[in-house]
Amino acid sequence: MPWLAWSNFREHRRMFAGAILAVALGVALMQSSLSMMAAVADARIPAGVSGQARERIQDSYAGAATLLGMTVMLAGFLALFIVGSTFAFTVAQRRRELALLRLAGASRLQLVGLLLAEAALLGAVGSGAGVLLGVPGTWVQGWLLAAFGFLPGGVSPRLDAGIMLASGCVGLTVAVLGVLTAARRAALVRPLEALRATGRAARVMTAARWVFGLSLLACVIWLVAAGQTGHVDVLGALLIAMTVSVVGAVALSLLSPLVVPLVGGLLGRALRRTTLGEIAQANLRDGVRRSASTAAPLIVLVSLVVGLMGALESLGRMAGEEQRRLVAGELVVDSNGAQAARIAGVPGVAAASPESTVPISVTVRRHTYYSGIVAIDPAAYGRTHRRPPRSGSLERLHGATIAVGPGLSEEGLRRGQPATVRIGARRVRVRIVALLAPVLENGADGFLVPRDLVPADMIAKAPTRTVVQVGPGAAPSQVAARIRAAGIGTVRTVAKWADDEAAAQQKGNMAIFAVLVGLGGLYAAVAVVNAVVIAGAEREVEFAVVRLTGMSRSQVVRMALIEAAAVTAIGLFLGLLVAAGALAGLGTASARAVGRPLVVVPWELLALLVPGAFIATAAASIWSTLAATRTAPVALAVARE
Repeated sequence: MPWLAWSNFREHRRMFAGAILAVALGVALMQSSLSMMAAVADARIPAGVSGQARERIQDSYAGAATLLGMTVMLAGFLALFIVGSTFAFTVAQRRRELALLRLAGASRLQLVGLLLAEAALLGAVGSGAGVLLGVPGTWVQGWLLAAFGFLPGGVSPRLDAGIMLASGCVGLTVAVLGVLTAARRAALVRPLEALRATGRAARVMTAARWVFGLSLLACVIWLVAAGQTGHVDVLGALLIAMTVSVVGAVALSLLSPLVVPLVGGLLGRALRRTTLGEIAQANLRDGVRRSASTAAPLIVLVSLVVGLMGALESLGRMAGEEQRRLVAGELVVDSNGAQAARIAGVPGVAAASPESTVPISVTVRRHTYYSGIVAIDPAAYGRTHRRPPRSGSLERLHGATIAVGPGLSEEGLRRGQPATVRIGARRVRVRIVALLAPVLENGADGFLVPRDLVPADMIAKAPTRTVVQVGPGAAPSQVAARIRAAGIGTVRTVAKWADDEAAAQQKGNMAIFAVLVGLGGLYAAVAVVNAVVIAGAEREVEFAVVRLTGMSRSQVVRMALIEAAAVTAIGLFLGLLVAAGALAGLGTASARAVGRPLVVVPWELLALLVPGAFIATAAASIWSTLAATRTAPVALAVARE
């Protein structure tokens, strides 16, 4: 059996190439990510840094660990998905070969053993290549994390034999798990049915596909409907969008043998305009398994990328709109505390609310916070912010008191709770008198402290953001010009400031997403090209027959190209359908939160994704069809008989 598995592995190496590459990429990414996670866990914060710097470094390490964990999970999911779909398609294409083995005396158990042995060989080759690729991949990933701002200097990854061994074992396990379902199904097919392509062998939609596909689809429909009820807040709608993007992609992938021909029928009128197009449409209808295997990774890629990125960009847009609604002013001035004190005296200024980020710490329940501590004038703050506390009152914010800002309102802190504020060498016992409601802004203020609690010289040097209300009859542009002429910091309109804050929030999200999109795109490209190549390799006789009927080689290539383009269009359409369902709930939630629906479609990404998908499938189709039509058609037709 091992020798036969090795012989089959060598003979069908072109079919297994995509799965080997998927395992190698998964192992390399897992190894590099685990190595970087170990380096981050062992990293030490330099001695002597301030509390705020320490907290920023800790946040960077936490962000890097989160991104690396997401990379590991996504790599494992995509590797298992691609290996499983590749083996399912490969086993289906080899049904005659496997049927002959059964007729020659091989039992069902021996057939499963043979396929598992082939998977083990595939996993061993892919894991070995992945371990080697993971060595430079670790350094590349460390450089990328530093370039995106997730890691400060001083974090150096190292090679670990245990991580390398664990990553290789995971790759081998993924390969074996990926073939289990296909091997079991192949063993249950009767040999004569496999030879004649009838009965169970001809059935593409298995009972498992029906059950899991319809169950997941029903779950997606229920989630989309729940998002439209108007009872879901923005964060709930965001969670629904992410869930629908993933679950919907898996559902339509499982149901792709059913939905791809159904959608393909809608293209019939366009395809039937030419003879080659009509033949391509017939091939779509006849080669259901082939079309579904090509469309499935495109469905997963588009739904994940467009759905998740659209959700994140929509959240950023809503955060900016929310800031506009919460700030009752016309201008925002960035300066230091000493400069901010002069703003109230500028002609045309009706009210000014300075908010100084001060270098003090707050300790509550043995946890010390260093960042996001802002000194405010409660009266001015209440006049320039439409943000009433959900508990307590800012009118009581004076003396030895503090308020919990929106950035920490979900941390379980409560009104009346004691805390300790450290101001330089001085410690002050305070109590919490108010809690503000949470907002969509990342990095929102953590604590609000009264300005009379902080020394004047500390406030004078602190970076300060001042919200300015313009008096009646004064033009905001004129007031802004006067503030600039007085040399008081940088002046922006509230709308421009809100847009800049939203863009800064999106920058971090997009850095994470760029890594995940690149990973998902690479895997999808491997899966699509692999499906097209496998299909082309097994269509030699089909192409030979149509050439014997009078078609030229170039016409066969164009026919296969039309078919590949149609399948690509179907996969993109179904992926966009899932993404649209994922984003639908955000429109309803944003309308309730900020007064109007805000759903962002990542058009720039689509402008790259759509042509890229067509180019990849076209190149793979042309190459595989040319390779399959190299031999004289008479020789292939005779060999088939």
